[in-house]
Amino acid sequence: MKLPFSYYQNQDVIFLAKDLLGKVLFTNIDGQITAGIIVETEAYFGAIDKASHAYGNRRTDRTETLYSDGGVSYVYLCYGIHHLFNIVTSVRDEPHAVLVRAVEPLIGKDIMEIRRKMSFTKAAISSGPGSSAKALGIDRSFNKKDLTGEEIWIEDHGIRYHSNEIAAVPRVGVEYAKEDALLPWRFFVKGNKYVSKPNKINEEN
Repeated sequence: MKLPFSYYQNQDVIFLAKDLLGKVLFTNIDGQITAGIIVETEAYFGAIDKASHAYGNRRTDRTETLYSDGGVSYVYLCYGIHHLFNIVTSVRDEPHAVLVRAVEPLIGKDIMEIRRKMSFTKAAISSGPGSSAKALGIDRSFNKKDLTGEEIWIEDHGIRYHSNEIAAVPRVGVEYAKEDALLPWRFFVKGNKYVSKPNKINEEN
């Protein structure tokens, strides 16, 4: 079942970042459908989060998408190389977002293999936000797409993880965010091989 528009309006981005684990992200590009189970996410808490592009209510041509009603995609180019796919959440003018960091290939594995030039059995095919976006064919043209549309959407296939199966650790590559870099807002499915590194956790997590 495709997630409805109302799902993305939830103002608790931390809850959504965890709840999206196990949901299935689909793309349809020229009739080629690929999909992966979301196994790693990061939450970005809008204007008060020093790691967010919208920190301090910063509004630019690039970040304006974040201020949309939840339920659209925010795709940007990182280091001029990788496209990163984010889900805009919450209500208009509250710029929360969830970064999808890794997916487990589910549908269209042969297409993913061509896009990534490697076997789907290799974790690197969709481990990390740049790799997962490339495997699903997501580029800048997917920015500001309706996530209830026919090009990119998310479905609930009934896959659930208990809290003890989910790691909550600091986000990756946001050292510039100072104290906010320490917030445990990166969530991943423990033991899933497609989760990006670092993925070792202490037993108490």
